[in-house]
Amino acid sequence: MKIHAIPSQRLPELLRAMPKAELHIHIEGSLEPELIFALAQRNGVQLPFADVAALRSAYAFTNLQSFLDLYYAGASVLLHEQDFYDMAWAYFEKAAADHVVRAELFFDPQTHTARGVAMGAVIEGLHRACRDAQTKLGISADLILCFLRHLSEDEALATLEEAMPWREHFIGVGLDSSELGHPPEKFARVFARARELGLHLVAHAGEEGPPAYIWGALDVLQVERIDHGVQAIHDGALMKRLADSHMPLTVCPLSNLKLCVFKTLADHNLGQMLDAGLCVTLNSDDPAYFGGYLNDNYLQTFAALHLGAPQAYQLAANSIEASFAPEEDKHRWMHELKQCFLGFSEQD
Repeated sequence: MKIHAIPSQRLPELLRAMPKAELHIHIEGSLEPELIFALAQRNGVQLPFADVAALRSAYAFTNLQSFLDLYYAGASVLLHEQDFYDMAWAYFEKAAADHVVRAELFFDPQTHTARGVAMGAVIEGLHRACRDAQTKLGISADLILCFLRHLSEDEALATLEEAMPWREHFIGVGLDSSELGHPPEKFARVFARARELGLHLVAHAGEEGPPAYIWGALDVLQVERIDHGVQAIHDGALMKRLADSHMPLTVCPLSNLKLCVFKTLADHNLGQMLDAGLCVTLNSDDPAYFGGYLNDNYLQTFAALHLGAPQAYQLAANSIEASFAPEEDKHRWMHELKQCFLGFSEQD
């Protein structure tokens, strides 16, 4: 489909209105300070911050680890099934406002089971929210269980087995948390086991870690998507492989900015990756901590990089095609996307 340019003043309206999928969202990272305090009060959890303003002012990160320290502290208020439901539902309401038609939610069971929270409480609460998102908001949603890479592979294997009674409630596995010093090869066995179980495979690679981590995720873990992947730009052979294979990359610009991967949004390499033919998608990562949900990422990134309607269509189309949704759903959303762009073209 040939996409015509539209006046720059109308681009924000198009970005907000177009149907899109979100493929890189850590549901614990959508936990806003207001909800953190509400859940802390409900569950009798004492927080090391006086109020919402004090907590929000702590959101000044110098790198991935400084963010993770605060992220795990925020998750301490999640104790019961209803807490996980409420967190996910708050995200889905924002996603619906952003015209997200498909959301694939990462969740970190080890963050919770290590605190004595039952695996069933985590998965049942999140699954119930996914089900309600479909029936009440029209959002197709599924869960992806992520392993914390700073922990051992044996712990990841134990977590996967512990989650097996709820196997029908999640569609894949991922790999997140501290990247540097924890290469994908460390988790070869657990990803092989997940592959045997018929689960989809994704992994964080090339956010702060080198291009070698992306190679490892592709060759050793045999993933179907690379989460982040922005460091691929430093390896020409890797860029060619990613383009030739149409391997999806779930890029998160506001996250990259907040965690100092790029000094400014104008420095981001998203445009270069699109120009190189990579299957890039736009996502919010941990929106409560990084200053924006999905439409915020679109609006701010497009303004900083001077992108236009053709790139908007490509990113939205990539997100739909790279999702693990049923093919009939993808066809329907692609039709809706085309109709959205045709509508804007006809108005001009």
